[in-house]
Amino acid sequence: VQLQAYGGGLVQAGGSLRLSCAFSGRAFSNYDMGWSRQAPGKEREFVAAISWSGDRTYYADSVKGRFTISRDNAKNTVYLQMNSLKPEDTAVYYCAARIGGIVVLTSFYNYWGQGTLVTVSS
Repeated sequence: VQLQAYGGGLVQAGGSLRLSCAFSGRAFSNYDMGWSRQAPGKEREFVAAISWSGDRTYYADSVKGRFTISRDNAKNTVYLQMNSLKPEDTAVYYCAARIGGIVVLTSFYNYWGQGTLVTVSS
């Protein structure tokens, strides 16, 4: 499995970005997908997850109501729409994949992309 995350950049507080993650190597529709992030000097933290079918999603409290995870199984891509961005959302964002249900613990994901940097200025 290979994951390629992209779409990060510099945005002002209150702005929006959409991250994408392209999946290849296996049947994308078999995998539950997640987004995590790691800010400088901090541990990686869970952001959002979506089931293989797209019918179940889960969010960290810190992003609930502002971020939306979605997927397009025909395009082998998972997305993270980020609205009302705050400076504390600044981090490298990673997409990840696993089989067996959506989970919060980042260590339960088997495959990871290389990350894309999101910087939110105040």
